[in-house]
Amino acid sequence: MLSSSEFIQQSLELHLFFARIMKEHSFFLQVSFTPKDSNYIDEADAFRKGFDMILADVISISNGVVSNDVLQSGEVITPFTLKAEMASAYFTGVEIPVYVTKAEADLVGSILITNNHTLLERRVVMLNNRIMELIKGLVQFKAKLLSDVITCKVFTSNFPLLIDHILREAKFYFQLVQRLQNREEIDLEKEAYEQETFWNRIMAEHSKFIRGLLDPTEEELINTANNFGNEFDKLTMEAKEAMDKSMPISKVTDDSFEATTEISKFKAQGTQGLVECKIKSIIIPLLGDHTLREANHYLRLLKIFKKNA
Repeated sequence: MLSSSEFIQQSLELHLFFARIMKEHSFFLQVSFTPKDSNYIDEADAFRKGFDMILADVISISNGVVSNDVLQSGEVITPFTLKAEMASAYFTGVEIPVYVTKAEADLVGSILITNNHTLLERRVVMLNNRIMELIKGLVQFKAKLLSDVITCKVFTSNFPLLIDHILREAKFYFQLVQRLQNREEIDLEKEAYEQETFWNRIMAEHSKFIRGLLDPTEEELINTANNFGNEFDKLTMEAKEAMDKSMPISKVTDDSFEATTEISKFKAQGTQGLVECKIKSIIIPLLGDHTLREANHYLRLLKIFKKNA
């Protein structure tokens, strides 16, 4: 069973990463509809604002509580996040609250050393409950949207696979919060199998989305993205084989770490290129930064798995 300090720290660290991911999913959906589907635009906007508020609340109680490892990993924000938000707000007219990002940049990491966590623990329990309710609603929204897109009831500029992709991430987030609320201890070996299978698939799909959204003239970037897609497809299969005990997980972890290090560099260069208007594409700058943060989050997890292999 998790101690009080572990529960608080792990909850806040999870939300600093995932609440931002959820608010951006909502933003990407919001700006993808035609004017005809104003009801979908309004609903996505409401979820975006809901997660904005949640993230602001998380930040307000995270200072001096979350670990330096998380704050320095590049999964909370990157050097490009603020500029990517400002550019994306300019392109879409959607008001993105950049003060939240600035507040995150000022967070200081620490380790809880006192045992008197009662008040903070109560706040985190309530926060987790609010977040689970919000995620539940977002999951339902994404599932309905995916069904409507596949049956040609709604048009969106997002790939159906992207909607399915962000639906899986929301469900995954919900499960992780639920486990924290139950004070479940993390079994790192079991976690490695599950997380590597999940995130290798996510990295493969990111590569395919990038490939499909680049201008046809960006041949070198398209080829690089395609190669990453193939590599992470292979790693996803290897992680599944490791789960079936037909391959050692340590080899998959090492290979995944190497590939994720490289794709993180590729995404960082790509995000910088988008922010500086040096890449021809239909990729909104915040999407580049979003995928970079997910790669950085996965890298931090892989470092933990490597240490415990």
